[in-house]
Amino acid sequence: MSSSSTRINAILQAVFVTVLWASSWILIKIGLRNHLPPVTFAGLRYGLAWLCLMPFILFKRERLSELRRLSRTDWLRLGVLGLVFYALTQGSQFLSLAYLPAAMVSLLLNLTPVVVGISAVIFLSERPTAFQWFGIVLATLGVGLYFLPIALPRAQVIGVAVALVGVLANAGSSLLGREINRSEMISPLLVTFVSMGIGSVLLLVAGTVTQGFGAMTWQDWSIITWLAVVNTAFAFTLWNRTLRTLTAIESSVINSLMMPQIAILAFIFLDETLSAKEIWGLLLVGIGVLIVQLKRQNQVQSR
Repeated sequence: MSSSSTRINAILQAVFVTVLWASSWILIKIGLRNHLPPVTFAGLRYGLAWLCLMPFILFKRERLSELRRLSRTDWLRLGVLGLVFYALTQGSQFLSLAYLPAAMVSLLLNLTPVVVGISAVIFLSERPTAFQWFGIVLATLGVGLYFLPIALPRAQVIGVAVALVGVLANAGSSLLGREINRSEMISPLLVTFVSMGIGSVLLLVAGTVTQGFGAMTWQDWSIITWLAVVNTAFAFTLWNRTLRTLTAIESSVINSLMMPQIAILAFIFLDETLSAKEIWGLLLVGIGVLIVQLKRQNQVQSR
């Protein structure tokens, strides 16, 4: 197969993955409308996805040997990543979707690169370029345009607060994940396996203690199984495969397609409508975040 056709296939596969990931938000909302407990729901999704990854670790001699070689420090770092990225970030996403429209949660979570960019100034002494600052300002204006004038009911105020916790946790996990993967001492598959296992257990314990399991139907279990097997285990594997061919910039651009897809799917399947002001807010946030990410990827590649 020629290099051009290989790249086209990788692009199509990456776009397909973003469609799966965007559909996750719709399926989560449907599950929550069926009164699935949010935190338990998240724990079941990632717990089942972790079980799907288990054969790729336990039945591969080199992966099993790598798992056994992990030091206490490695386990601690991966445990913190599991706590922050899965227990806090994913738990907050599910919980906020119980209070807010999918498009609103998507907008807030898409601010993660902006928070990472600002955090890098404080913690990593990385200075954004003038163009990146422009992107940050643009994304901030988009958030203001979407929410102002602020007239949110009490339930949505709680949802926004939970979503912002998720944004901060997601930004922290991005910085921690970058630091872990930058060393190249642990394979990406093992990083995912260990951190997802720890995070999903924490989610399940927290959900079971605080919310229970509810009265789950066959439809609820179908949604959980699809999210775990297809939209998590399969989609993450396929996405990582496309990263062998696509550049970081290309992946960032394709990944940015998720926010408009979520808004469109929520309109079709959840009857969530957007005003013209909210649509412009989403567009500004999307463009601003894309500017921040593209410039950051250029900086990383030039090092």
